[in-house]
Amino acid sequence: MNNDLLLTLGVASAAAVASPMGGLIAIAIRPSSLVLSITVGFAAGVLLGTFAFEMMPKSLELASVPVVVTGFLLGLALVYVLDLYVNRWQMAGVEADQKRAVDRLHRRKKPRGSGIAVLAGGTSAEELIEGMAIGIGAAFEPGVVLIVGLAICVDNLSEGMSIGELAFDEEQQGANRYILGWTSVIGISLFVSAVAGWFLLKGLSEAVLGFLFAMGAGGMFYLTITDLVPEAESHQFQQSSAIANAIGFLGVMALAELT
Repeated sequence: MNNDLLLTLGVASAAAVASPMGGLIAIAIRPSSLVLSITVGFAAGVLLGTFAFEMMPKSLELASVPVVVTGFLLGLALVYVLDLYVNRWQMAGVEADQKRAVDRLHRRKKPRGSGIAVLAGGTSAEELIEGMAIGIGAAFEPGVVLIVGLAICVDNLSEGMSIGELAFDEEQQGANRYILGWTSVIGISLFVSAVAGWFLLKGLSEAVLGFLFAMGAGGMFYLTITDLVPEAESHQFQQSSAIANAIGFLGVMALAELT
């Protein structure tokens, strides 16, 4: 079997298993808010470092700046539109002037699913982009896919723990089954997307690969900024999330220099 395919399968499998592993940790241990702050903050830092030191530089090696910018914005827009769709096209932060109007809308037209369904369903869709990034990375440079895969592993582990916490907070009936079901769907989405990305995209031109890799970075960037960073900060104690974020960011920088 082709070594690049073996690498793709190995990295995709590890990243896919990380999500239900996070769910199992949430079921078995019920992590404290401090542990969640550190874990999710570290995941955010790892992903930010992966964009900055691996994904965007590699995209720029393969394609021109306009192509990379377009790909990044398209990936970000796709995940943003998904976010808008599940929230009935209206979202607002806790301190936003528009918060009351959005809450009134959501009382009349509830978001498409419970909080955990929205989070897990949105994450499953985002995994399609992340899996594609693994497949594309393996198509042109093994070192890149290892770092991207590591970042997604850490991200999926923290997302699985967050889904578990949310399921218990919402007092879902049969919470354990619910947690494992959703985190397994997330893992399967990523694995299928990674394998499909390797088989379907590996023969494309460098410019197209650069565009698609930048698109994956854009989708992951949106998830990090709108989901992981606020989630970590909401649990922080004495800025534990910021410290963990910095450690993750610098760790990826060091890995990028070594590969």
